Amino acid sequence: MSRNPNMLRTLIGMGLVLIFILGYAVHSNTVDSEYYLFETSNSESSLELIELEENMSEWYVVTNSAITWVNTTVVGAPQGSILKLDASGVDWYHTPSLGQDDRDYNCKEFAPDYVDLIETCIKGPFHEINLDEQNMMIGLVSLDLPIGGLGSIQADSLDEANETSQKIINDNSRIITWKISIMDSEGNKISSQGLEVNTNITTHELVSVKEFKLDPIQESIYSLATLVGCFTLLLILPMIAYFSSVYKEKRDEEARLGTPEIVVKE
Repeated sequence: MSRNPNMLRTLIGMGLVLIFILGYAVHSNTVDSEYYLFETSNSESSLELIELEENMSEWYVVTNSAITWVNTTVVGAPQGSILKLDASGVDWYHTPSLGQDDRDYNCKEFAPDYVDLIETCIKGPFHEINLDEQNMMIGLVSLDLPIGGLGSIQADSLDEANETSQKIINDNSRIITWKISIMDSEGNKISSQGLEVNTNITTHELVSVKEFKLDPIQESIYSLATLVGCFTLLLILPMIAYFSSVYKEKRDEEARLGTPEIVVKE
């Protein structure tokens, strides 16, 4: 680099090009974004269960909403009881760790190669749990709805974004008949005396749709700070090598000039 000082100008030119690219990226995502955020109600409600047969632990309820979570809790079940939750014609997802923040699970795709590393949700019309191990069954009905109530879509205009968001809600608003059964270890329904069964669902309705925008000043500061940091790291090592080589050449030249010439006599 000591023989090519023009490399410094090259590095400065590259930095200016990066600044221009980052500025354009911030501008394009701030002024003309193709992404929109849609917000849903994400409200929880308790279902009123209807007992199919008096004093028998079998209930049903009908829903007609866009549902993400369904939670069924049983209190007072005898030892060895099994809770079964059946949805008519709808496949939904369940795993014992579902809904627990301290556990790792995956419901969006089944990865058989990683079953020993991460728990995978099972998809089906019904699921069962042993009430001796846990008294709550948590299920996920739809993967398309925003679980936290805030989702994002890509669209060409705000009107298209509204239509797409509403279509997601409408496509997941289905009539589902839920049947809840509590059985003994042999599969026979037990008496409902002394049992307390509660089922809650989380439903979604479209609240608002808005264009995703970045704060240009904040993003520019972040981008510039990142660029300066990267550019500094990129420049420090070559500059150290450059000045070290220049300093070494000066020392070698001073040493050569200070060394007396040796005259060889014939």
